[in-house]
Amino acid sequence: MKRTVFFLILLLCVPAIAWAQVYRCDDSGETRFSDQPCGEDSRPVTIRDNQIGGSFGQNLPPESEAENTEKEEEKRTQQQAKDTCRFINSTDLRRYLVREQVVKGMTKEHVRKAFGRPPETYPTPQETWVYQTRYYGNLYELTYVYFRDGCVEDVVYRKP
Repeated sequence: MKRTVFFLILLLCVPAIAWAQVYRCDDSGETRFSDQPCGEDSRPVTIRDNQIGGSFGQNLPPESEAENTEKEEEKRTQQQAKDTCRFINSTDLRRYLVREQVVKGMTKEHVRKAFGRPPETYPTPQETWVYQTRYYGNLYELTYVYFRDGCVEDVVYRKP
């Protein structure tokens, strides 16, 4: 019984013992990493802990200000589009996207996921994306997707 308890305590202590300091050594243009100082120029390396509950992005380099500004602007426009578009249940939305269907109230991003990038776009008088459906190499159908305030207002299928 005592051996079992001792063994369990030893197992619990092993991860703490295994976490050792890491040193970086630069010798004659060659970089090495070691668990012990390997010379006068050895420097300790800080290793951030990524255990559960931490941030997954904490080891990433900081983003530039231009990228941050562009991402914030894109998030704002997407949020505005989401606010003006009608709510589509997530289950229904997944079903539409899998079936490659577009319905009223979808955002531009949803349309891109369902149909792909539009081959033709017309900004005026109303923003319109035109998709072509081909069967056996022949043009079969044209799909017109009309947008208002970043949301699908109407979808029209026409013969060419």
